[in-house]
Amino acid sequence: MTDIFSHAGAKAWEPTPDGNRQRVLVHTAELMMVEFAFEKGGVGALHSHPHVQASYVAEGRFEVTIDGRSEILETGSSFIVPSNLVHGVKALEAGRLVDSFAPYRSRFPRLSIRLSKEKPAP
Repeated sequence: MTDIFSHAGAKAWEPTPDGNRQRVLVHTAELMMVEFAFEKGGVGALHSHPHVQASYVAEGRFEVTIDGRSEILETGSSFIVPSNLVHGVKALEAGRLVDSFAPYRSRFPRLSIRLSKEKPAP
């Protein structure tokens, strides 16, 4: 069974291919919540995926680009990325994003092998 609670500091950080850090906080087959940490100047490269993504700026300031439109977002701000739109971020200062994906992203960078072995809650 998938854990339905995640306590602060309980999940380990893992490096991302682009030099940032990530940790999956909780997930089911329908939803996945992931925290990302960026150093100043860190980039989440432009990409797209079929999942809907909702993101919360937990700390810092980011330049967020979605479908060619860019805005500066700071702590407490949020954004949503509809399916298949090209999007990415640049950390204007050190910070953290908390992203939710629906449905669960089984092909998640560097985490797909470990997560595919976990069975989501019914």
